[in-house]
Amino acid sequence: MKTWSRTKRTVALAPVGLTILLTLVGSAFGQTTADGAAASNLATPAVEQVAIPTKNLLQVIRDGGPLMLPIGVCSFILLVFVFERTIALRRGRVIPRPFVRRFLEQIAEGQLDRKSAAQLCEENGSPVAEVFAAAVNKWGRPSVEVEQAIIDAGERMTNGLRAYIRLFNGISTICPLLGLLGTVLGMISAFNAIATAAAMGRPELLAGGISQALLTTAAGLTVAIPALIAYLFFVGRVDKLVIEIDSLGQQLVSLIAGDARPREASGAGTRSSGNKAA
Repeated sequence: MKTWSRTKRTVALAPVGLTILLTLVGSAFGQTTADGAAASNLATPAVEQVAIPTKNLLQVIRDGGPLMLPIGVCSFILLVFVFERTIALRRGRVIPRPFVRRFLEQIAEGQLDRKSAAQLCEENGSPVAEVFAAAVNKWGRPSVEVEQAIIDAGERMTNGLRAYIRLFNGISTICPLLGLLGTVLGMISAFNAIATAAAMGRPELLAGGISQALLTTAAGLTVAIPALIAYLFFVGRVDKLVIEIDSLGQQLVSLIAGDARPREASGAGTRSSGNKAA
């Protein structure tokens, strides 16, 4: 009977003991979770301190290292010469339509002689006027000589139109190399921090080198991509203008070449004799 009563009392106290045990485990788990949350909250400022800057331009330049200076200079040069080439390669400046139309019409109608045509080209001063002036200087010569004069003047004019365009290609090549050099220097700085200060457990010591590596690469590509786009755009623009000037030069050759005028004169003479016969 005593054994039975003792067993009965033990069974009765078992739920109470289990409840106490679960309470202790829950308290310990809650304390661990709270400690983990507190540790996470304490670690958050450290993560914010080592974050790579993306909003403050001055901070980006400062953390990017010394190579951000030549990349910034390249970006300034690119901006200046893109603006300059945009103005210089306007079609109205290279091939002024009113001047070209009036010039060709007056020559076709016989209203201009060699001297007055040369004076008009000199007063206009546009690239297409320079080509026309070279052709007018060969007025009355065979078409081969007039065409050769147009070709020579066209080459000089093309070199003028392509001025500074190689600069865009150079910037698009140099800036990624500067960014790559900055990446290498940043990684060297990060590895030195690991070797000298056991920085694997301290990310703030690695942040400087990693920031420099990534920021210089991003800056180099940010400048190089627009430079390449500008280079391709202006090269296509110049080619289009040169083709149009060449076409206008061929029209002028047919009007002033010496071996073309007799055919026109003979045709006019035939028409006039036909009118007299009528």
